Amino acid sequence: MNISTIETTSLGDRSYLIDDGEVAAVIDPQRDVDRPLALAGERGVRITHVFETHIHNDYVTGGLELARVTGADYIVSALDDVKFQHRPIADGETVEVGTMRITAMHTPGHTHHHLSFVLHNDTGAPEAVFTGGSMLYGSTGRTDLLGSQHTSELTHAQFHSVRKLADELPPTVAVYPTHGFGSFCSATPTTGDSSTIGEQQEVNPALTKDEQSFVDELIAGLAEFPAYYAHMGVINTEGPQPVDLRMPEQVDPSTLRKRINDGEWVVDLRQRRAFAAGHLSGSMGFELSTSFVTYLGWLYSWGSPITLVGTSRSEVMDARRDLARIGVDNITGAAVGHVVDLARPGETLRQYRVATFADLASEHPSRAFTVLDTRRTDEHEKGAVPGSINIPLHELLARRDEVPAGEVWVHCESGYRASVAASLLDRPGRDIVLIDDAFTNAHKVS
Repeated sequence: MNISTIETTSLGDRSYLIDDGEVAAVIDPQRDVDRPLALAGERGVRITHVFETHIHNDYVTGGLELARVTGADYIVSALDDVKFQHRPIADGETVEVGTMRITAMHTPGHTHHHLSFVLHNDTGAPEAVFTGGSMLYGSTGRTDLLGSQHTSELTHAQFHSVRKLADELPPTVAVYPTHGFGSFCSATPTTGDSSTIGEQQEVNPALTKDEQSFVDELIAGLAEFPAYYAHMGVINTEGPQPVDLRMPEQVDPSTLRKRINDGEWVVDLRQRRAFAAGHLSGSMGFELSTSFVTYLGWLYSWGSPITLVGTSRSEVMDARRDLARIGVDNITGAAVGHVVDLARPGETLRQYRVATFADLASEHPSRAFTVLDTRRTDEHEKGAVPGSINIPLHELLARRDEVPAGEVWVHCESGYRASVAASLLDRPGRDIVLIDDAFTNAHKVS
């Protein structure tokens, strides 16, 4: 048997392809199903089964589409009330995939109907377990995504599910979670890139703490999660539409300016310092990086048309793929090239200064300006620049009027959120300074 990992670093998730040399199963595929299809081609195997550990809240599943294009059985918990054709599976039920055997194990906590899937070797012994959002590496999946009214119940269930995995599986069994590599679906940060049941018995809070301590600490540590999560469960329950990853239609400078003036989402994908050095007035700067889709999705007005601005076709195509993974499909155009060439004749580009915390330390005592912290409230409360105001990035569009007039220095933890905030605040009459620096250097400011 072979287990191949498909990373989606922008969302902190993993999918898996399991094969016996002839046929394969895919666990928790993302919406861009060309990746597991390509991997199956490389392996020379045919996908016959697609398994879903749970109805995902952080991305649009590719399970339905992958089953459609391959003719595979789409296996979903028998307890989930979904609106599409599938093969229901219950706790303890085993499916044969070629020479492989995969058994469902009900592990509620991340969701009510969550399943883990145990892969058995040729002798029938458990060899690996695909834990979805249950047992993660040194953590567990968060338990508040279905509403606060379920959080306590699901947190207790999560504790018992992880204990169930540890009690029923040998310590040598390899653990393959879907979430936990930067995903907001993780209750707390995870550690490591691989693990076993035995290793988790030493480090996982659900296995090292008593039940009430685990429950209290997990709930106390739950931070805010992206707003787009509210749409994922609905889309995945109804059945996602086929994905469109084609290059959007090119728009000219006049059309681009009209869309900005009409208040549409015109998203500049260039590096944050390049955006600061010159950009179309009114455009939004979301540097294409591993943070791109999370924060654009968090701020996005759901269903609004988006025009992407990039330096190359590949940049635009990568952004479209990332957005498709969370169901942002209304991409109505793209403008590719040097930003000077994307402006109308005679149009002046906007720009603002980029600085460091050392610059802030040297200038703050002698000049009056506002320092805006765009980190989450819980981050700000753990340590902040003296005198700074805190408006988390995901609240900024609704609270822009609270930012004082005049010069504003904007920061976050690493510079990414601050760069988005700077682009949203930059308008004629405002003087923006982006602090593109690690917050670990903020101690220089007194």
